[in-house]
Amino acid sequence: MNPLNDAEARDLLRRMFDAAIAAAQPALCVPPALPAAPKGRLIVIGAGKASAEMARAVERNWLGPLTGLVVTRYGYAVPCERIEIVEAAHPVPDAAGLQAARRILDRVQGLSADDTVLCLISGGGSSLLPLPLDGITLEDKQQVNQALLTSGATISEMNCVRRHLSAIKGGRLAAACHPAKVVTLLISDVPGDDPRDIASGPTVPDASTCADALAIIQRYAIDLPERVLDVLRSGRGESIKPDDPRLANNEIHIIGTPQMALEAAARVAAEHGVTAHILGDSIEGEARDVGKVMAGIALQTARRGQPFALPCVLLSGGETTVTVRGTGRGGRNVEFLLSCAIALQGQANVHGLAGDTDGVDGQEEIAGAIITPDTLQRAFAAALRPADSLDNNDGHGFFQALDDSVVTGPTLTNVNDFRALLITGN
Repeated sequence: MNPLNDAEARDLLRRMFDAAIAAAQPALCVPPALPAAPKGRLIVIGAGKASAEMARAVERNWLGPLTGLVVTRYGYAVPCERIEIVEAAHPVPDAAGLQAARRILDRVQGLSADDTVLCLISGGGSSLLPLPLDGITLEDKQQVNQALLTSGATISEMNCVRRHLSAIKGGRLAAACHPAKVVTLLISDVPGDDPRDIASGPTVPDASTCADALAIIQRYAIDLPERVLDVLRSGRGESIKPDDPRLANNEIHIIGTPQMALEAAARVAAEHGVTAHILGDSIEGEARDVGKVMAGIALQTARRGQPFALPCVLLSGGETTVTVRGTGRGGRNVEFLLSCAIALQGQANVHGLAGDTDGVDGQEEIAGAIITPDTLQRAFAAALRPADSLDNNDGHGFFQALDDSVVTGPTLTNVNDFRALLITGN
């Protein structure tokens, strides 16, 4: 295979990204996982960036009666007839999310053992269900979220803290449904696909403790209000534990994962004569550091044919972190790419794409970006200084100036980050 030209490489990368997103669409993965019809009522609840599309998939494939309420991110609602769709803010929660969380809890009061609650959960649910414990305000929750997002903590660590400050997460929603049966369908956006970490596990028992949450806050020197810390120190924020009898009739099914998305992208590469190597679906760490490591593997492959023969594409997923030190517009995928481009130093025949499968990288309505062998050359010609942009956490500003942003709009799903380095020659 001859090296691809720039347009061909860009097209193949985008085809792989689109295939990854398509593989996690609720219309594909929800219907096979629907529960049997209950003797009593079916109540549908949920939260997350994919929850509205999951609700629509339920409606289209459920023959019996149902009612429900789910909350999704602004701009991610889809038309439903029997399930109410509410929109709220992400990643920093707002009053609409608070109200939706209260209404969801109200919906599951007074159920019987003959009823079934179908809970549709996907990434983003932590911010969309911001119901605080007594003594904590919505403003406190907003401050906690902002501090966590810029601390450098992993998603698992962030969600441990969130579970212990919430009146609905950490298994509390499932406990509120008792004695009804609870069936949870999860689309995973977290490394390792731990159900506790997907939207902070509102229907999942949690063995972690308030002491664990406090240790995370101390580890990253996160400055929080004293009343928030008091909830953790007093133990009032303890989550629902695995041996709680209220969760005995609880089913949890993971129906969409980052691995599924990467495998779909690998099939597209194979169709174009390119061998795909999935390096991991749960890679974490500072985005800029991961970018350097991935660039190093790409350079060895391009120059030496090691550890992979050409042509190939290096695929990975997971969720990196960004410790914000600058004043730029952020985005962990664009930070990864900018660091990667700097390390590649214009290596010929290496192109890359990184993006969030939900269509939003950081707080921007931009999924990610593409790098090419001439990224740095074009940047210098445009009076951009790549290292300064990286230091300022301004990946979005950098790639928008080069017209290399990847914009998908709302994808109606979320299986975390997608990264691809395409190497077609040396």
